[in-house]
Amino acid sequence: MAEFDAKAYYHHRVVVGILMIMDLDRSFGFLVHDVARLFGRRFNQRALLFLGLTRAQCKVLGYLARNEGINQAGLADLLEIKPMTLVRQIDRMEEDGWIERQPQPGDRRARRLVLTDKARPILARILDLSNEIRAESFAGLSKDEGKQLIELLRRVHGNLSERVLPLAADFDDLDETAERAPSSHAELSPVGGHH
Repeated sequence: MAEFDAKAYYHHRVVVGILMIMDLDRSFGFLVHDVARLFGRRFNQRALLFLGLTRAQCKVLGYLARNEGINQAGLADLLEIKPMTLVRQIDRMEEDGWIERQPQPGDRRARRLVLTDKARPILARILDLSNEIRAESFAGLSKDEGKQLIELLRRVHGNLSERVLPLAADFDDLDETAERAPSSHAELSPVGGHH
């Protein structure tokens, strides 16, 4: 009987593993990540071809346009990249005449980042390119379906943006609370809500 149980367990694991692999096209996390990857790859190809810029450089210009005068550390934080990675990118973009480092008033050592006159007209072209790729991505969707997709993703984005996990130091407090009142916590569903 134990041998049968072991085989059944193994067989169950194989079937579950195969089903999980086959069901990736219905996995929210996989689809969101893969759509972003494919969109980014297509944008990068077109940006290099038509603008002479990488997707990462376009992103820097876009964030800088909305936060002009920010310092490198602040921009790195917005872009969610390491400051040293951004420094090399800023160096190249400054050499190519896209951005400029200017002194921070009141602090001779600090530098703020600003767009150059060369960069300002390219922002509209970056937006046009993004809109073209979005139109390709939405091919086969009605205008209402496209709006609905964006609205649903905005809501999911809001859900994830609002839920901040506690710092590691706070986990001890959570463990103590869970031990004191185990029945007060409802089970979480796979999508993060309560059953």
